[in-house]
Amino acid sequence: MYSSVDLTANPPRVEVPREYNAARDLVDRHLGTERAGHPAVIDAAGAHTYAELAERINRAGNALLDLGVRMESRVAICLLDSVDFPAVFLGAIRIGAVPIPLNTLLTAADYDYMLRDSRAHTLVVSAELYPSFAPILGGQPWLREVVVAGGRSGGAGAHRLADLLAAAGPDLEPAPTTSDDVAFWLYTSGTTGAPKGAMHLHRHLVHTVAGYGLAVLGVEPDDVVFSAAKLFFAYGLGNALTIPLYVGATAVLFPGRPTPDAVMEVLREHEPTLFFGVPTLYGNVLADPANERAAGSSRLRRCISAGEPLPVGVARAWEERFGLAPLDGIGTTEMLHVFLTNRPGDHRYGTTGREPVPGYEVKLVGEDGEPVPPGEIGELCVRGTTAAVAYWNQREKSLRSFHGPWTRTGDKYRRDEDGYYVCAGRTDDMLKVGGIWVSPFEVEGALIEHDDVLEAAVVGGEDENGLVKPKAFVVLTDPGRASPELAAELQRFVKARLAPYKYPRWIEFTGDLPKTATGKIKRYQLRA
Repeated sequence: MYSSVDLTANPPRVEVPREYNAARDLVDRHLGTERAGHPAVIDAAGAHTYAELAERINRAGNALLDLGVRMESRVAICLLDSVDFPAVFLGAIRIGAVPIPLNTLLTAADYDYMLRDSRAHTLVVSAELYPSFAPILGGQPWLREVVVAGGRSGGAGAHRLADLLAAAGPDLEPAPTTSDDVAFWLYTSGTTGAPKGAMHLHRHLVHTVAGYGLAVLGVEPDDVVFSAAKLFFAYGLGNALTIPLYVGATAVLFPGRPTPDAVMEVLREHEPTLFFGVPTLYGNVLADPANERAAGSSRLRRCISAGEPLPVGVARAWEERFGLAPLDGIGTTEMLHVFLTNRPGDHRYGTTGREPVPGYEVKLVGEDGEPVPPGEIGELCVRGTTAAVAYWNQREKSLRSFHGPWTRTGDKYRRDEDGYYVCAGRTDDMLKVGGIWVSPFEVEGALIEHDDVLEAAVVGGEDENGLVKPKAFVVLTDPGRASPELAAELQRFVKARLAPYKYPRWIEFTGDLPKTATGKIKRYQLRA
């Protein structure tokens, strides 16, 4: 009843039986082996072995059953990164329910939308996050139970997760699910509108392990993994749950905000061998004066970046500082994890690699849906075994994204003369200047190479004739340096590196940029 992966095949051959439960596959395979006593998760409370995690998952599943959760019931999860997340997430999957991890940084209005849209039967929420839900719980038409993790108590009528786990039984047979049952949802980050619930199957998880975790990264049982990207979204879920658990490795979970100081402290304390971050974090660590000479993990052998393209200057500076080039890749909520990436021994700054992850195919298409010639910009489409089956209750949007076996990512790319994929921006973010497409990422990358620039975002602005030209919002390493003279210097700096028509006609200095919780810049807010 377990899946199997054959890495000698090209691409790796993944066998998933028809009768299959992903929660059982990820953890139970280690029981009865020496891995049972190996740490599966290290969180703020300490280390939890695979045997202990398996029991906690069973107790969580039984607790949900006791609350009336049944097969195909939805369970909303808004938990900080700790052992409670894999316990509840996999406990729900084990009983055939459908867990829905929610972004922990949203507003009450956002949570109201998601609870109503998903029709979740039960909500499991960290005590620290409960105040964001309290104002909207009374008006939920579908929600029946609320469970609070941590803290002394929740609101009126809420259960304490610790009490439920203590009262629940430690043994639990998996529900009779199939590999094609919906296992969980992930809401998109909503950079261009209301979030959409992408529905993923039980068999999707192991395919991310085989192609990316094993064939690309070579994750091993003795690895210690730290993902600054949180468990609630696709990238973090694969980094810190799916891949390490399947392999029998150890995941370090950190519940707080991944500030530069906090991240460096985790690297020093736990000495992970693999570190997963996002471009903003890499840049902020480098920009923090306290980290100029700080050491990280002496055991680190891989650094990985995703979420948005990693600027060339940041990648180069990180390699100079820590001796490892971050492997930049792209994944989407719809495809569950990274499907195109640079690889160990084959990476190029400013690109997303030359070959897709084994098990995936990619192509670049124009507005007519046909492949574009080499060197031209097209929309990135991907075909692979982890594509979401659809968006929940969003038929038209599903049809726009999912075209048979192909999924449209909404990302614009081109292939350079050596075959490396270069990101040109989101479809909605592209600028047409003088009839020629301009990539905001290209202009941003040039700006970030300037020593005074920490972050930059480029959108379209209209000149006095109503024509679109690039406009840059710039965050400086030293805000006191902002001046018209520096703006003019930055314009000259970009002109010296890119075609003249691409330079930003306007530069606005700002203290920060609006971002999603996954680190993506909300350019639509800057265009407003």
